[in-house]
Amino acid sequence: MLKPLKLSLAYVAITASISASHSYSDHVEKAQFFEEITIVGNKERARMMPGSAHFISDDELEIFNYADIQQILRRVPGVNLQLEDGYGLRPNIGIRGVQTERSGRIMLLEDGVPIAPAPYAASSAYYFPTAGRMYSMEVLKGPAAITEGPNTIGGAINMISTPIPEQTEGKVIAEIGQDSTTRVHAAYGSTNSNGFGYLIETHQWKSDGFQSIDGSTGNTGLDIKDYTLKLSYAPNDSRHALEMKYQYADQDSNQSYLGITDADFKVDPYRRYSVSQSDLMVATHKQLILRHEFTLNDRTSITTTAYNNEHARSWYKLDKLAGVGPENIIADLNNGTTDYSDVSLQGILLGGDSAQGDVVIKDNNREYYSRGLSVKIDWLLEGDAVSQDIELGLRYHQDEEDRLQRSDKYTQINQTLVLDSIGITGGSKNNRVVEAEALALYIKNAITFGNLIVTPGVRFEDIDLERRDWSELPRNESPSLKSNQVSAVLPSIGIIYNLSDNLSLLAGAYNGFGTPTTTEGVEEEDAINLEFGGRYQQNDLLIELIAFSSDYANLVGECTASSSTGDCDIGDQFNGGEARVQGLEFQFVNNYPLSDMTNMPLSLAYTYTNAEFESTFDGEFFGAVAKGDPIPYIPQNQLSLTVGLEHGAYRINAAINYVDAVCVKASCEGFEKTDASTVLDIASHYQVNDRLGVYLKVENVTDESDIVARQPKGARPNKARTATLGMRYTF
Repeated sequence: MLKPLKLSLAYVAITASISASHSYSDHVEKAQFFEEITIVGNKERARMMPGSAHFISDDELEIFNYADIQQILRRVPGVNLQLEDGYGLRPNIGIRGVQTERSGRIMLLEDGVPIAPAPYAASSAYYFPTAGRMYSMEVLKGPAAITEGPNTIGGAINMISTPIPEQTEGKVIAEIGQDSTTRVHAAYGSTNSNGFGYLIETHQWKSDGFQSIDGSTGNTGLDIKDYTLKLSYAPNDSRHALEMKYQYADQDSNQSYLGITDADFKVDPYRRYSVSQSDLMVATHKQLILRHEFTLNDRTSITTTAYNNEHARSWYKLDKLAGVGPENIIADLNNGTTDYSDVSLQGILLGGDSAQGDVVIKDNNREYYSRGLSVKIDWLLEGDAVSQDIELGLRYHQDEEDRLQRSDKYTQINQTLVLDSIGITGGSKNNRVVEAEALALYIKNAITFGNLIVTPGVRFEDIDLERRDWSELPRNESPSLKSNQVSAVLPSIGIIYNLSDNLSLLAGAYNGFGTPTTTEGVEEEDAINLEFGGRYQQNDLLIELIAFSSDYANLVGECTASSSTGDCDIGDQFNGGEARVQGLEFQFVNNYPLSDMTNMPLSLAYTYTNAEFESTFDGEFFGAVAKGDPIPYIPQNQLSLTVGLEHGAYRINAAINYVDAVCVKASCEGFEKTDASTVLDIASHYQVNDRLGVYLKVENVTDESDIVARQPKGARPNKARTATLGMRYTF
C-alpha cells in the first residue's frame, strides 16, 4: 500500500535543513514566480548552461502562433517527432534517439511540475497540455536535465503557462481557418500595490478535421476547452510569496488509431474507413498547484510546491474485425497476401457488410492521478576566486492509472455501424490498477573558477510500483499482484570553458535512467550518456555544435495500443538489450540588418542521429532484431530552417522542415518505412497599431501528402494545406 504520511515527512525533513541553505531567485518583470516555474529561465541563461538547453520565448511563439507542440519543437535540434493526428493532441516526442511512443521516455512538465497523467506508473502521455496557451518553453538535454526525472536519458520539456502580469493587461488572439477551424486565446490579469495578483485565461479550439470518413458526415476534428485561474500574493516588504494555479481542460476529438493501405493512400491520403466512424476520445484534466517561496536573504531561498493532477479519458475506438487486428489486415493488403480463411475481413475493413457483431470497438477507459510535494533550495556562495551556485531538490510523488474497459460489438451495414451488444466492463485484461510511489532527490553545484564552470550533480530515485489485476467486477480483495522496487543513483557532470567572451567549449557525462516496470524479468532502462561541443555567440549571432552519444545497457519497449507491435498485453514491457545512439546537433541563429528599417532573422537547426540495436535477438515485442538494425522512428537527418523579413509594421516568415524517411520496425522491410517529408509554412503579420495586429498563416503551402507514420494501424498522413486568418489584440 502507498504511504501518504511520507508527504509530511518529506516536507519536515527539507524544512529542517533550510537553516544551512543559501540561494537567491531573481524575478522577471512579468511575474513574481516566473523564475520558480522555469528551469532555464531565459535565452541568455540557456546559452550559458553546462549542457544543451533551449528556451523558446513568447516572441518566438507569436511568429507562427502554432497550436501543435510538434510544430513548435521542430526548431530545436535533437528532438525527434513521430506525427500521428495532424494536431499534436497526443504527440510522440523523443530527445536524442529515445523512443518517441507517446512521449513516454522523456520528462514532461508544465510550470516545473510533472504533467504526464502518471509519469511513474504509466508514463505514456495520453494527456498533453494545450500548446497554444503556453507563454514559453524549455528543452533540456544532457547534464542540464539532471534536475528532472525519472526519465533522464533523453531530457525534459518544460512548458510555461501565461504568468500573472505586474500591471493590468490582457490579450485576445482569435483565428478562423479551413475545415471550420476556430481558435480563441484570451487572458487578463493584474497585480495591485498590495502584492495581490490574478490571471484568468481561456483557450478554445474547434475544427471539423482535414480527413473524411467513408459513408459518414461525421467530422474528424476536435473541440477543446481550456481554462486557467492564477492567484498570487507577494507584498514588497515580505520575504514570503504565494501562488495558486487551477487549470481545467476538456477535450472531444474524433480521432482514430486506424490508418489506411498504401494503395488507398495514393488515391486519397485523407480518407478514413467507415469502420472508424464511431472512434472518439473524450477527456478531462484538472491541475491544482500551490507554491510558496521564502527568501531568507539575498543568497538563499526555498520554494515549496504542492501539486495534484487528475485526468480521465475514454477513447472509444476500433479494436478488432472478427477477432483480427485491423493492422494485420492492412499489412496483408499492402503485401498482396492473406492469412485468413475468411478473406471477407478485408472487405469489411474497406466498407463491406459484416457478419453480426464482427466489428469490435473497445472503450479504452482510464483514470489517472499524479500528486506530490517538492522543495527546492537555492544557495549562492561567492568568493574571490571561486563561486558556487548550489541547488538541492526533494520530491515525494504518488501516481496511479486505473484501467476499467469494455469491448462492444457492432455490425456494419451499408458503411454504417449498428450496435449489436454491449460488452462486460472490467473483463479479462481490462480491469487493473497500477500505483507508484517515489522519492527523488537531486543536488547540483555550479562551481566557477575564472573561465571554467564545472557542474557536478547527482540524482537519486527510489520507486515502488504495484499492479493489481482483476478478471471481473466487483473488484474483490484478492487480485493478481505484481510489484517492483527500484533505487537508482545517477551521477552527472557538466563542464563549460570560456575561451573568450564569445566562444565556449562544453562537455558532459551522466548516467541516464528510464521508469521501471512490474513486468517480471524486465530490467529498467539504463544508459551512459556523453556530449561535447562548442558555442559561439556575439550579439544576435549564435552558432552551436554538439555531439552526443547514448550507450544503452538495456533498451526497453512498452506494449501500447498505439504501438501496434506484436501480440502483447497492453502495459507490459520488454527488454531490447544493448543499443547505441550517436548524433550531432547544429544550430545557427542570426539577425541580419538589411537597412535602417528592414531586418532578416534566420535560424537553422539540423540533427544527425544514428540509432541502432547492438545485439541480435527475437522478442515478443521487438520481433526479429539483428545487430545494426535501426531503432524505429528515429530519423537519420532532420532540418528546420526559418527565415523572415521585417520592415516597420510588416513581417513575413517562412519555415521549411525536412525529415528523413524512418523505419517503423527494426527489420525495415517492404512497407515498414515512412516517406521523407518536406513541409513549408508561411506566416505574414501586419501591426495595425500598438494594440492590434493581424496575420495570415498557411501551413503545408505545397500541400505535401506523405506517409509520416504507419503506427497505429496503417498509413497516416501529415495535415493537409491549411490557411488561417487571425488577429491579436492587447489591452
